[in-house]
Amino acid sequence: MWQFEHTITTKAKAVTIWELYSDITTWVTWDKGIAGASLDGLFAQGTRGFLQPEGQQPLPFKLTEVNPLQGFSDLTDIPDAGIQVQFKHLLAEANGETRVTHQVKITGPNAAQLGPKFGAHMETGIPKSMANLVAVALEKEREQSE
Repeated sequence: MWQFEHTITTKAKAVTIWELYSDITTWVTWDKGIAGASLDGLFAQGTRGFLQPEGQQPLPFKLTEVNPLQGFSDLTDIPDAGIQVQFKHLLAEANGETRVTHQVKITGPNAAQLGPKFGAHMETGIPKSMANLVAVALEKEREQSE
């Protein structure tokens, strides 16, 4: 198994970040490692979709947990590689700030071998994506207040 977690705190509201999470057409605006994303239904537990990392083929994923304003999880099974990639996106609002945590865990028979290789890109990409997410949320809030 391989895992990584990153947390940031922002003045952006959880509801604004949740709107960006739950409208996956916005994912490409804040996660520059994604070329495209789609869902075959609502943003709800059990819904399946496709995520296309930059320079790669689309990968199927499934929303495994969806808790509005609190977070969501998704699972990508890559059977040819012998790994499963699970993401958790968590929101916690307190004292006028929102704590945003992204966790990734790579499991499966080849996780020990492939996890560090896949994970190295995620260790640099996830903090950048989260900073972009917060910046887009704050800009959206500024636009709404004008």
